[in-house]
Formats: sequence, structure tokens, C-alpha cells
Amino acid sequence: MSASSRRPDGARGPLSGIRVLDLSAYIAGPYGCSLLADQGAEVIKIEPPAGDNLRKYPSTLERESRAFLGVNRSKLGLALDLKQPEGLAALKALVARADVLVHNFRPSVPVRLGIDYEQLKLLNPRLIYCAVTGYGETGPLKDKAGYDQVLQTMTGMCAMQGKSGGPPEVLYGSVVDYYAAALVAGGVASALFERERSGEGQYVGVSLLRSALTMQSARLVWADSEPREVGRDMRSGGITGIHPTREGYLYISANTPHFWQALCRKTGLDALAADPRFDTVRKRALHVDEIVPQLHAALQAKSALEWEALFGEEVPCAAARTVEDMFEDPQVLAEDMIATYEHPVVGRYRGLKRSIRFGRTPGPEPFAAPTFGQDSEQVLSEQGMSSEDIEALRAKRVIE
Repeated sequence: MSASSRRPDGARGPLSGIRVLDLSAYIAGPYGCSLLADQGAEVIKIEPPAGDNLRKYPSTLERESRAFLGVNRSKLGLALDLKQPEGLAALKALVARADVLVHNFRPSVPVRLGIDYEQLKLLNPRLIYCAVTGYGETGPLKDKAGYDQVLQTMTGMCAMQGKSGGPPEVLYGSVVDYYAAALVAGGVASALFERERSGEGQYVGVSLLRSALTMQSARLVWADSEPREVGRDMRSGGITGIHPTREGYLYISANTPHFWQALCRKTGLDALAADPRFDTVRKRALHVDEIVPQLHAALQAKSALEWEALFGEEVPCAAARTVEDMFEDPQVLAEDMIATYEHPVVGRYRGLKRSIRFGRTPGPEPFAAPTFGQDSEQVLSEQGMSSEDIEALRAKRVIE
């Protein structure tokens, strides 16, 4: 598939006409750029000669990483060695015509490569320059590499996730990275909006540290009168949570009086609903050891799916499913959230289509993540580079 056929086309998105240079790797930066691509931006993923490390992650797919495919949809692929003068010159030519550049280098690296904001804004004063770091731009940890689960552990997320009295537990699924990706897309879009008023670009900083703490804003409140050890958990004392049934597991949320009453009525636990000792969330949390065994016993009467159907809209709940179930889930399909992709190596596969719905400017149809250097020649030729010059770069391994 050629680069021209893989470009955003068809329905316009809110960011159609915006060109993004994605120099980032792993998840936070790349997925933030995919979110921009979903909205119509043309995103060029620029990888070093070794490729994005995410390509090398364990995967049951041969010759490509499932994780790489999942976070790099709708991008053109350019492999470029920025450590060679010709590679740096090619990048700067792209920067001069770009709207956005995103990277996740540590703060000292761009200066060393000659691609820090202060240098690139001289080439393009309208450039939105987004740097994704582990710990931010200042402070004693600013040059330390940051990773999702490292920041989870540092910021208290793992301690809070662990059971009372037990060891800390990681939240799998790269939640800090994915939240940082949303901050990338939101921050870049806001900077582009401001540029329409001022005509000037600017630096946008996103860090995994800020992402991890932003996710915990409801916990990150400490009144002057409170001691250090104070309850910060928002969980509802064990009633709301995942419970075993006769077959499978069921998540139940029953915090409001209405839902609590409905839960008791549907499970035959009317005596609990009538007991004034349990008529608030706080009271139920105090008596969780008395309530939960009765709830578990009642739930053994049916399977998780049967309870889900019985509770309907009266008790918020969900039977525990696998991610594979989502490919055929009626609600997911009704929302048109799954697309079918064609990939030169993997072949046909299904994956997420887009995350935001726009009524008037829905955006182009997504396309598969690029193979390594898939669109290098097309991207550079559009910069005015001759085929001879491109072949010379390839011979020197400046591009792939």
C-alpha cells in the first residue's frame, strides 16, 4: 500500500491539514499521536535505525508486535538516523513544514541531537513542540528514564491497589502511559487552538509523573488538620466490587440508596435493605464482613451473565469478560468502534477504530500502523528530494 493511499482522506476531521512528526517510542507519545491522527492530522512516525523498541515487545504475532500495531494506527512510517548529518538535515526540512513535533527523549537528549525547542522554533516559529518525559523538565529526576509501572510504584498507585496489609500491586494495562497519551493529544490540540489566535507555536510538556498524579486528583487532597495516615481510598467498603457467582464473576456498583435497595430486592436480601445499620455507604462499609458473605451466598443462585440480565438497568453491573469478547460485543459494534485493517506483514486484523466522535467532522478512516520505514521514500520525495538523493541516503543507511 502506497503512502498516498494510506494518507488521511475522505471525511475531514477537526485536525485535517495538520502535520505531526512523531519521534516518540513506546506508548504515551505514539498513542497521543494516533489520537491526533484519528482527528484527521497527518502523522509521520520517525524511527531510529533500530526502530521503536515497542516493535520488539513479546507478541504471538510473527514479525510484528501487537502492542506496536495497537498504538501506531493511521501513521506514515519514516526510518531516519538523526545522528548522521544528512538525517538531521532531512528532519529539519520536515520541521520547517510541520505543525507539531512530539518526542519522548530525556531533557538532555534533544539538545545533544540539535532538535531542542529553542533550535527548532528558529526554523518554524509556528511549531507546537511536545516533549513527553518521565519526571518533567526540572528537578533532580529530570534526566531519569521514566516508565509506566515505575511511576505507578513511585506515586502510590501500587500501594493503593494492593490489599490491606498486603504488598503493593501493579495496575496492568499501561494506565499511566495511556492517560499521558490523552494529555498529549489534549495539550497539542489546545496549543494549536491558541496558535490560531497568536500565530505562534509553543512548547508543550507532558510527563508520566504529572499523568500519574493527575489520575489520583481525588486522592491527592490533604487538609491541614489531617494526619499523614488518612483514608484516601474511594472504594465503597467491599459491596461495590467484583463478586463470584455460580459461574463467572460479576462487578456490582450499589452505592446509592436506589441501587442498594434494588440489589437487595433482586437477590432476595430484603432484610438487609430494611436494616437501618446498612442504609448508607459508610454504614455498609463498617459492616462489610456481615453483608458480603450473605451477598456471595445469594449470588450462587445464578451465573454472572444471568445476574447481569436480571439486574438490567436497576443495578449497575457487568459480567467479567475477556478483551476478545469485545470484538463481537453488540454495544461495541453498534458504536462502530472496531475497524478491519490490512497490513503488509500481519495481513488482515481487527482493532480499535477511533476514540472520539465528531458529528460534523468525523475524520478519515483509520489505516494500519506502518512497517519499519514503509513510507520513507514517499515522505522525502514530497519534500522535494530527488530519487537519486534518496538512494544515496539509503546507501549510507541514513534512511531505511
